[in-house]
Amino acid sequence: MNVIPFTAGETLMNVIPFTAVTMTDGVITIDADLLAPKLGLSVEVLKAEMRRGHVYSVTEQGIDSDAGRTRLTFRYRARSSCVVVDPDGTLVEGPASTNIRAR
Repeated sequence: MNVIPFTAGETLMNVIPFTAVTMTDGVITIDADLLAPKLGLSVEVLKAEMRRGHVYSVTEQGIDSDAGRTRLTFRYRARSSCVVVDPDGTLVEGPASTNIRAR
């Protein structure tokens, strides 16, 4: 993976392979080989947990200065993984979170 240079105050984000996420007619597909380790799972367990409804995703469309961007957040228990799709199709991985608390 390539690391994008950053300055103080910015978040470190990695560019991920273009083919890892596809968005076609409102259907989002992510490469299980990429997502599974981000959620601390094997590919087999990821697929099983998805079938059970224990892995889910949230899609957010950017507004104002983020217009044209789409943020995809995948969650499993207290873990999450985020991918931002830039207007030019560049996929950027956000920092993972393993510390989500229920309110």
